[in-house]
Amino acid sequence: MITNINLPLRVGIIGTGYAAKKRAEAIKSDRRTELLVVTGNTPEKLREFSQAYAAQAIDSWNKLVNLPQLDLIFVCTINQNCGAIAKAAILAGKHVVVEYPLALEAKIAAEVIELASQKQKLLHIEHMEIIGGLHQALKKQLAQIGKVFYARYTTISSQHPVKPSWKYHRAMFGFPLAAALSRIHRLTDLFGTVESVTCCNRYWNLTDSDYFTACLCDAQLNFDSGIRAEVTYGKGDIFWHSDRTLEIYGEQGKILFKGEQGTLILEQGEQEIPVTPRRGLFAQDTAMVLDYLFEQQPLYIQPQASLYALRVANAARESSLTKKVVYV
Repeated sequence: MITNINLPLRVGIIGTGYAAKKRAEAIKSDRRTELLVVTGNTPEKLREFSQAYAAQAIDSWNKLVNLPQLDLIFVCTINQNCGAIAKAAILAGKHVVVEYPLALEAKIAAEVIELASQKQKLLHIEHMEIIGGLHQALKKQLAQIGKVFYARYTTISSQHPVKPSWKYHRAMFGFPLAAALSRIHRLTDLFGTVESVTCCNRYWNLTDSDYFTACLCDAQLNFDSGIRAEVTYGKGDIFWHSDRTLEIYGEQGKILFKGEQGTLILEQGEQEIPVTPRRGLFAQDTAMVLDYLFEQQPLYIQPQASLYALRVANAARESSLTKKVVYV
């Protein structure tokens, strides 16, 4: 139980990228919060961010998490660092919101989740896709296609040119299906627990410093329910066309999403699936965090759900290394 929360909640942000900016906008627009400090990895971006959102710039995340005046910290930074930062923030007595993944290793994530429970601090790992219009529309229509037996989820991002960044660094970004954890989590939210995983993963132009220009990761998930799902994630300069496709096959029909455009395909014909636009999800997620802290309103996801998806992703990584089936 979270207690002793006072207005306004004093907030710090770790990160200066897209997610951090969206969080800053949400925090600045809510009377219950006050954005005090921010830190990042690039001095120039940090300076611009702090000026844009009227926040004090701090030169390291370690200093930020230990500031006694802070109540809540948003972790919006490199995947490799999230687990250590969240742990340090909780040890410093702060509530924490993390953009997924909480960590790249399930063992580390489990330790942070347990620590938050012991310290009675909020640890929220966002998975905004779960409250997004596409996922909600999908869940609403799922019963229409009967018993599901197969799903295919493809996310391909074409990028030219690829500039060196943490998102194209094997250690900082992490194993693709752990870094892009929402792909697995969407399926485990729909279909439950996974029995076994097989996976292949490949990098292009991987350097000694761990930078690459493209990756392709493909996994097959066999669910305890008997459903088989294929998850493909790829990005970089070997792709000349981007693709975001989700197909779910049931014994009475099929659901198809191409981007945000959904179609329900049944024996009697096809019909469009209406989808609420994605806009505003960061603000919605932030408001739900504050509703939980101030009013004890339940959150849409528990950390254990994200942890389970990460365990499946870790199994996929093990399979890609061993070339064997891995049981979850």
